[in-house]
Amino acid sequence: MSYDPNNPLIVQSDRTVLLETANDKFEEARDALSIFAELVKSPEHIHTYRVSPLSLWNAAALGYEPEGIKGKLAEYSKYPLPSNLLADIDDFMSRYGRLKLVGEDDELFLESEDDALLEEISRQRTVKPYLLGRVSPTRFRVVKDQRGVIKHALIRVGYPVEDLAGYVEGEPLEVALRETTVGGKDFGLRDYQREAVGAFWAGGTVKGGSGAIVLPCGAGKTIVALGAMAAVQAQTLILTTNITALRQWRDEIIDKTDIDPELVGEYSGEVKEIKPITITTYQLLTYRRNKNSEFVHFEVFNQANWGLIVYDEVHLLPAPVFRAVANLQSRRRLGLTATLVREDGKEEEVFSLIGPKKYDVPWRVLEKKGFIATAECAEVRVEFEDDDLRMAYALAEQRQKYKIAATNPAKLKVLDTLLEKHRGEQTLIIGQYLDQLDQISERLDAPIITGRTPQPQREVLYEQFRKGEVPVLVVSKVANFAVDLPDASVAIQVSGTFGSRQEEAQRLGRVLRPKEGNNEAHFYSVVTRDTTEQEYANKRQLFLTEQGYRYTIETVGSAPE
Repeated sequence: MSYDPNNPLIVQSDRTVLLETANDKFEEARDALSIFAELVKSPEHIHTYRVSPLSLWNAAALGYEPEGIKGKLAEYSKYPLPSNLLADIDDFMSRYGRLKLVGEDDELFLESEDDALLEEISRQRTVKPYLLGRVSPTRFRVVKDQRGVIKHALIRVGYPVEDLAGYVEGEPLEVALRETTVGGKDFGLRDYQREAVGAFWAGGTVKGGSGAIVLPCGAGKTIVALGAMAAVQAQTLILTTNITALRQWRDEIIDKTDIDPELVGEYSGEVKEIKPITITTYQLLTYRRNKNSEFVHFEVFNQANWGLIVYDEVHLLPAPVFRAVANLQSRRRLGLTATLVREDGKEEEVFSLIGPKKYDVPWRVLEKKGFIATAECAEVRVEFEDDDLRMAYALAEQRQKYKIAATNPAKLKVLDTLLEKHRGEQTLIIGQYLDQLDQISERLDAPIITGRTPQPQREVLYEQFRKGEVPVLVVSKVANFAVDLPDASVAIQVSGTFGSRQEEAQRLGRVLRPKEGNNEAHFYSVVTRDTTEQEYANKRQLFLTEQGYRYTIETVGSAPE
């Protein structure tokens, strides 16, 4: 192919792809790239994608062929495609599916038409323990209850296996979505939610039934799960991040499906119910009496004949639960998340144990369509309150430096200015340090929710906030995940968890649900200038910057205009 200036892509030999947003072909090229490339960053003018082994395996798992992917790159590229990238696409995609897991006569087999590859794989130190012996030139018998473990081992050696061993159907349970909610509102899946359910279910074949749906906070991931439940029509186990999320899931199920509330159970520290639809928390599942004890609540995975297991905020799946998930490969598995970014770098575990990414929509796309609020992000940088505090910071050990900067009292004046600017708007003040939050709560005479707040009191305060009876709510990191605060339009972060990209995305997510009127939201991060806190803030903001959000910067003690 020759140079075509009208095309929107620049495809480079390091596997990065640049996409011009102002090009007439931007949207169709973006949709094509989303199938086989990972979005690295998406500011205003140029979006950057990366073609990685994992992104190509995701595409292969969805049934795409190398020639089709190379064809799309050629169709939209300005320049001839690098030969090494073309070879990499062929190589990596050919690896997915060369090994298959199949089930026959209640036994599990690893098979391949490439007997030399099968021999090579069987000699891998991390794979060999799970093979029981060769039964034919193209087949090994596998330890049946190690289906997830061998999948993880194979992806680590560069050969992700195609799992065609199927699923148990689970105990049947009729689930239908309402057209009008119990609360009296019209209800139906949005187009992208319907597409996400279809991508997961795949017509009920072994090609579907396991994988992750990636949607922004506020875009209705819970609704996608309800759609999946209606497709599977079987008893369902739902894993959530905390007790507040658990009860919000229960309310959503009762409000938007025809399920009898008596069939929805809670398995928590307070109640231990196993019902056709059971909701529990990661926190409870990972509880044990001491580090040498068993995880006593893992039994919930086996206490019913589940046809579907839903993992909310799957990017937070604790490492111990991965071990349990490895033994649940015969159950359909749906992961929900706003980002597959894991601070521990274990994205491959999600791919191999939950399943490949099945559906993804960039945040800015849904914002443009009005499905989530338009968000303005700002970083307000303040000086230390006085020279004594500045000297204390200079003399402190590295970890203590962060807390001194994060709890800088000069932030309180900025907080006053921001609250005055947004008077009358529902506002969350979010922080990491309890003594700082207690001081803010007392100063503003505003209620506070932390880990020590009893659950009944939390629910009362959340409900008062939703109704507008409480205009300002101070919260610790317990509110980072799965708290439905649809009327929050302003979030002010006074301190964060070092460089956590996950946390920054989740905190913005507290205000992204669509709003009546101008559908706008504001997210402020208040940091102390020229300190480690400012450095960590830059790291936290990376994910949102990649999603196309811009941070305006204001230095000193006044709010940005």
